[in-house]
Amino acid sequence: MTEPVRKPAEDALCPEGRLSDPTRPVDGRPVVNEDTYVPHFLSAVNAALTSSASALYLKEFGIGVTEWRVMSWLASTPGTSAARISELQLMDKAAVSRALKQLEAQGLATAEPTPGDGRKRKVALNQRGLEMHDNILQVALKRERDLIAGVDPEDLEVFLRVMRIMRENVRAF
Repeated sequence: MTEPVRKPAEDALCPEGRLSDPTRPVDGRPVVNEDTYVPHFLSAVNAALTSSASALYLKEFGIGVTEWRVMSWLASTPGTSAARISELQLMDKAAVSRALKQLEAQGLATAEPTPGDGRKRKVALNQRGLEMHDNILQVALKRERDLIAGVDPEDLEVFLRVMRIMRENVRAF
């Protein structure tokens, strides 16, 4: 169950209420502090996860991480369009379209024109795609267990709550 995004009291909102400084002085000027600048951490963790997942998924299953992200969305929301996946997953629409074409070319998904708009297509995983999804999901869940090893369960829930808030903030950019 997904916890709803809960906003803290106005006086506790960052950045004014922030406890750490995202910069540090170097030669009298502020520069990014890699230990406290949030976008750095998000980018570094995402890059490492994406690179290793893509290599593993390509080797084991013949698809990359972008195709996996699209595949996982199609497993939970069959019959959706590239535009909708792009919007909800905050992914580049062209990358989603390429991933959908690759899933179709590999015989993992099927597409049908959307009634009333022949330009849009509704895409769903077929049986082979669902089976591959199930296999990759087991690997992905193992990777997640390895990633969160040593994290206190309550800290993980706080982290997830904070990430949900930041995801909503990003949508406003």
